[in-house]
Amino acid sequence: MDVETKMELVKSFAEEIITEDELRNLFETNSHPVAYDGFEPSGLAPMHFALLRAKNIHKMLKAGIKFKLYLADYFAMINNKLEGNLDSIKATSDYFVEVWKACGIDSSKVEYVKASELLDNLDYWTRVLKVGKAVTLDRIKRAVTIMGRREGEAISAGQLFYPAMQVADIFEMDIDICQLGIDQRKANMLAREVSEKYGWKKPIAVHHALMLGLKGMPKEAKLMEKDEAFQYKMSKSDPGSAIFVHDSYDEIKRKIAGAYCPEKIVEGNPMFNYIEHLIIEGRHSQIRIDRPQKFGGALDVDSYDELVRIYKEGRLHPMDLKAYVAAELESMIKPIREHFESNAAARELYERVKGFSVTR
Repeated sequence: MDVETKMELVKSFAEEIITEDELRNLFETNSHPVAYDGFEPSGLAPMHFALLRAKNIHKMLKAGIKFKLYLADYFAMINNKLEGNLDSIKATSDYFVEVWKACGIDSSKVEYVKASELLDNLDYWTRVLKVGKAVTLDRIKRAVTIMGRREGEAISAGQLFYPAMQVADIFEMDIDICQLGIDQRKANMLAREVSEKYGWKKPIAVHHALMLGLKGMPKEAKLMEKDEAFQYKMSKSDPGSAIFVHDSYDEIKRKIAGAYCPEKIVEGNPMFNYIEHLIIEGRHSQIRIDRPQKFGGALDVDSYDELVRIYKEGRLHPMDLKAYVAAELESMIKPIREHFESNAAARELYERVKGFSVTR
């Protein structure tokens, strides 16, 4: 595959690339660079965790990129997820692996790395201290948004280690591309700055868009306001904001029916967020929305932009749009749900994780 085709694959899902020139040069000089995405094992998997990440990973693998899926178990413990119970967190790590398998991620083509495996190493902690020495305390405090905390929110002393540890991970795993959500931007920018100070390999940051929660986003907010974006995303700690990969079709329809989707409004509307980033493949994809004949019958749309225009003009009712989104999500979630229903080991992990107390 040529370099420009690889670039287009990455750009097809990237909200931001820092920088495109660096990424192009990387592809020109390295046939199989290493990328990673990291996850706190902190509860049942919402759809964005599974579907969006899997979609991005498939594209990166197609581009010849080696991928590491980082299970940040100790980070979840520090961040008090699942009440800080490390045994529960590690069980959830195993459950996450089953979710990725159910999404069609070939375990032979990715590497699973657990934070607990990196932390048992004095060299790692030396690197963490070096990262800490390179930045101010105020800078670390501003970076707490990467763990789903508001800047200025009361945090424990242990949580102050989190940003420096996340930066150290990048260098310990010898990462070329940090492929995470845009809410993780501060950590990746810290890593780039620290790399210059110490002469470490500078990672390229590829940030994907966040999936909005079902409650939508206020009109005045923007996803690209990166420091505040996390509060509007789909979150497993707020079940009312999320669709989970184990939800039945009836549950999906019920949640979508109650979601934020005002007439003629596209901005902050999670239905359009899901269509653009998850359901369709490219903004020029053709879309068919089935409607009762009395409401106009099937609506064929040639592109995402045309769908936006039709909706803003009031030519598509929110309930018809919601029915389309619910049906598309069901087709994507059903194989995951069936994997856990038919696989005894996976089912046992699911039942165990389902019983854990989710904490923010």
